[in-house]
Amino acid sequence: MTGGVRVGRPAPAALVASYFLAALLAWLAATIALVAAAPQLADAGVASPEVLLAVHLVGLGFLPLAVTGAVLHVLPTLLRNDACPARGWAALPLLCGGPVLAFAIAHDHDRLTWIAAAAETAGFVVVAWEIVTLVVQAPHDRMLLASRFGILLSTFNAAAALAVGAGLADRGFRPLLGIPHDRAIGIHLNLAVLGWLTLLIVTVGRTLTPMLSLAPATPRRRLPVEELVLTVGLWILVAGLALGTRAPMIVGALLVVGAIAFFAVMTVRIARQHRMEGIEGPLTHVVTGMFFLGQAAILGIGMLFGLEASPARLTAYVVALLVGWAGGVTLGHLGKLLSLSAWTWWPPGPRPKQAELYPRRIWLAEAIVFAVGIELLVNGVLAGSEAVVGLAGLLLVGAAATALVGAGLTVHAGRRALRPERALVS
Repeated sequence: MTGGVRVGRPAPAALVASYFLAALLAWLAATIALVAAAPQLADAGVASPEVLLAVHLVGLGFLPLAVTGAVLHVLPTLLRNDACPARGWAALPLLCGGPVLAFAIAHDHDRLTWIAAAAETAGFVVVAWEIVTLVVQAPHDRMLLASRFGILLSTFNAAAALAVGAGLADRGFRPLLGIPHDRAIGIHLNLAVLGWLTLLIVTVGRTLTPMLSLAPATPRRRLPVEELVLTVGLWILVAGLALGTRAPMIVGALLVVGAIAFFAVMTVRIARQHRMEGIEGPLTHVVTGMFFLGQAAILGIGMLFGLEASPARLTAYVVALLVGWAGGVTLGHLGKLLSLSAWTWWPPGPRPKQAELYPRRIWLAEAIVFAVGIELLVNGVLAGSEAVVGLAGLLLVGAAATALVGAGLTVHAGRRALRPERALVS
């Protein structure tokens, strides 16, 4: 195994697999919770325990575990630096408190909320420590494959979203620092989805998406323009939400949309130029995710320009942005990254082809069922149809089960790379 600064060594396959499997279990739980919440979602009951549980299982259960596993595999290579397995193993049980925190928030258990929140926060601190270390120790005399600026800013925005979320949990429906509850939720959501996940997707996806799709790499840049524009737009939007002023909200939203549009153009180019034998899950999720992001942008900007901000539209905005875009793009990459991790850590001797570790058709089926489920969910919420929302939830449960099957097949095929003695290599 080649280490050192030259290429960077990712976290062991067993560690990455542990994060991904825990994340997929949380995702399955979230989809089951969506089915249970169908009546409340159809009635736009965003504050109901059922809906809160489903949303927070995605935001606090699935996404932190999935993103951390991906970061531990991807960032060391992009930043030409070695991962620290010890920090990864230390953060794992702490971040597994996320589903417990989701349950506690949904059912208003104060003591359990703060215990689970303390664990989740401690896990985030450990992960942030690892990310900052990778960035700081990245070589300055070699070309890096991801923007240090974008990675650090996404981590900062994640911390800000976590802090606002803690404030919301503490204040309940009362204003937070003078900001009404509904606008504080908007700040929390946009910091998490746009500031943390979208910025990280744009930063890393610039290299990762063409690499996984066997497409030509993107041109070199002197400055991370998209990351800068997205960040400036986000914080103008946040300021507008905090002040309750429409003009900065509109300016910020347009800047964010403009930055993401450049990423969308790159995605279209990759979809046209990929050299894969057939389209795969990651690219399918990115393409459909851009569609859901576009729907969220239409709803969000429409409401800023005077379209009534009804509970149904706000709920559909959250579904399209959080679940369809951020959750979908993250979910779509898990199977591919898991197979790459097993291939990377294969013991000395004959090594299987990477395609043998990745059940492409299963993950493609998952991506298609997921996309249909999300589109039905968005339209079911807007139409107030419990039947459509329930059907969408069942499709998403099926997609989640399919993802677990795909991950299980990769774990079985790559079991030689997942042995304990391989996991302990540092």
